[in-house]
Amino acid sequence: MDILLNVVEFLHKGLLGLSIWQMIIYALIVTHITIAGVTIFLHRSQTHRSLDLHQIPAHFFRFWLWLTTGMVTKEWVSIHRKHHAKCETIEDPHSPQTRGIRKVLLEGAELYRDESRNKETLEKYGHGTPNDWIEKNLYTKYSWQGVAVLLVLNVLLFGVFGITIWAIQMLWIPIFAAGVINGLGHFIGYRNFDAADVSMNLLPWGILIGGEELHNNHHTYPTSARLSNKWYEFDIGWLYIKILVFFKLATIKKVAPTVKLKSSVNNKYCNESTLQALIHYRYDAMARYKKILLDAYYKESEKLKANATFNQIKNVNALLLKDKLYLNNEEQHQLEYILSNSKAIALLYEMRQELLKLWEKSHNTTEQLSNKLQEWCHKAENSGMPPLANFSNRVKRYSL
Repeated sequence: MDILLNVVEFLHKGLLGLSIWQMIIYALIVTHITIAGVTIFLHRSQTHRSLDLHQIPAHFFRFWLWLTTGMVTKEWVSIHRKHHAKCETIEDPHSPQTRGIRKVLLEGAELYRDESRNKETLEKYGHGTPNDWIEKNLYTKYSWQGVAVLLVLNVLLFGVFGITIWAIQMLWIPIFAAGVINGLGHFIGYRNFDAADVSMNLLPWGILIGGEELHNNHHTYPTSARLSNKWYEFDIGWLYIKILVFFKLATIKKVAPTVKLKSSVNNKYCNESTLQALIHYRYDAMARYKKILLDAYYKESEKLKANATFNQIKNVNALLLKDKLYLNNEEQHQLEYILSNSKAIALLYEMRQELLKLWEKSHNTTEQLSNKLQEWCHKAENSGMPPLANFSNRVKRYSL
């Protein structure tokens, strides 16, 4: 009878005998460590090479992720690199734009597993990932055994409640990484930059998902070790990286550029250095130009309301900022209506397209592109539109 009571007590409390609140705190801490492992090791270090990790934290994260997720480094890295290379296309492993938000939110882990079986993806995008003895003979070969070991450890430490903690640990990455980041991060939120995809910042405070909430910032500067960009944004993953750097356990290789401006325009002509500075800060430039374009649209909206076509316009951002090739017939009709009924918007739209061509692939020489930029600035300054003239002045003040 005593033995039976001891077994029941053990199953109830485990070896540690923690209270419910203590176990909840433990669950929050260990899941946060897992998130930190994903964002620092898998994402920023392995996938984008934005920092180098010392062997101590690098191997700790490899072991921890094997234990808590069963994910294989090469698979995760390959799938994420493919996501960036094929973003928002049918080949993107988990874009809600092509697969639907419900599919990515609810079945994100399944999409990950399906793509992990694609040998072509692993061969093409998995270069540079760990390939040592322990990776081959343990982490990759016995990927699911890590989470099985964790289940046993949890039951021993916490009793039957350890199963619940284990379940939370198993669901944390599929829900938040595979679902929320890959789903909502390409569906809803705010944008600092006019990146080529539809990536969004979910919140200005990247805490719960290790900084990954700042998804538009990341897609704009994918090789940056810091995901925050504005003064009001906070990236807790960046804080951890700075701590690792302080203890000489990490080396930062690249961060997003901080815009530097000359105090005044030294000359009224654009040269090659002006062009290079504009290309370097092009995302900042296009974010500011976007505001000018949308402000003009809202000022002109009263005049545009005269036609029924105006009432059909649901997403003006898409109409004015997307490449025409990606607009359907109805959207193209709506765009033509806006441009034909507002000279101001038509001019801003045309000049935006001209600006984009300055850093797109072309056969123009640097000198020719510099001359085109000079022509663009002259046109902006003589447009009779103060916001456009001010923008031209800022372009000339960009400094490397």
